[in-house]
Amino acid sequence: MSTDKTEGLVDHLREMLQSSSELAPERILAEQFNVSRHTLRKALKTLRGAGDLPAAKSGRRANTDASPASARLVQSTNPLEVMEMRLMIEPALARLAAMRASPDEISRIFQTAQSPDNLSPAQADQDFHRAVAAGSRNSLASELHILLHRVQNDARLRFTDSDTDSRTTEERVKARDAEHHMIAEAIAQRDPIKAEKAMYDHLELTQRKLMGLGLRSGDVI
Repeated sequence: MSTDKTEGLVDHLREMLQSSSELAPERILAEQFNVSRHTLRKALKTLRGAGDLPAAKSGRRANTDASPASARLVQSTNPLEVMEMRLMIEPALARLAAMRASPDEISRIFQTAQSPDNLSPAQADQDFHRAVAAGSRNSLASELHILLHRVQNDARLRFTDSDTDSRTTEERVKARDAEHHMIAEAIAQRDPIKAEKAMYDHLELTQRKLMGLGLRSGDVI
């Protein structure tokens, strides 16, 4: 299958995931799209790298282990620790993306930088950060990033009520999209230093909000 057709398969699978959190077994999907298992697995790998699909489980233990790593971590961490880790990892991912992301990955980063009307503000934000992580071309760092977001999304670790979708103002969404576009532009310009700083500044604003620190001139919450 050509690269264009593989990308088309990825798009179709991503659309399916918007209406369901799980996909049908590989055999059924391969028959549905009339593709080989090899081609299907390449598309699934792309989705996992972008954070749109959980990592594949394998082995007998995968069938019996009902306690994912994120559930265990929730018991021993807090929102401040999550943000500290995001500030350490995500600026580095943006830096790597500026050096390594393919044209298609950069296009995806730009696409997710604008919050669509059919997604909640929280989901739109996560889609952007997952796209940047995928563009870093570092699978281990991408997995750590996905794990952090899963821990952060646990109801027991909600930052504050002001972070819920119902209280995310239109002004904040616009400001956040503008911050995302700055990161995307730096990545597209292949400027790793600028991309790293833009991501750090973007996340630092969230951290300041979480810690209840005063805003700086120009900050929008």
